[in-house]
Amino acid sequence: MNDKSNEDIQAEDHAEPTKRKLNSTQKLIEVIHDKIAPSRHVPHEDRLAQLTPEQKVQLQFIEDTAISNFIGMLDELESALGMLRIGHHFGWRTLYILHSKKTIRKYEEILNIKIRDIFPEEGPSADRSIGLALAKRASNFWKAVSGEYKIENRREIK
Repeated sequence: MNDKSNEDIQAEDHAEPTKRKLNSTQKLIEVIHDKIAPSRHVPHEDRLAQLTPEQKVQLQFIEDTAISNFIGMLDELESALGMLRIGHHFGWRTLYILHSKKTIRKYEEILNIKIRDIFPEEGPSADRSIGLALAKRASNFWKAVSGEYKIENRREIK
């Protein structure tokens, strides 16, 4: 029998993530990231998009339709659904940093959506993206997305 109360479980759910030991490269990246995009000390719950009931229904409909209609490699469906679920939290700009334009188009086709139509430009967790912070410093966001500017650790978040 579990002796934990609901309050204990909720406190654990909202606890800050534990820090893992960083190697010298990761420490350097952290220092550079803090210079480029200083960390905000935002409470855990404020990092998440607060979806309206309509948005939740829309996401569920998109997911259900994609699953029932999909033919192809299952890992592609899984990845597209993952993009669908984090889009509101990070925004479409972060998704373009994370994935190539070709991959975004493939996932949009699987989901039958356009990410710029359903996700905000930047969600409440967008500032956690190292790649987005670096791309914002570039003279042209789309050049950074296309790979004209090399962005190290573009997929890492803090």
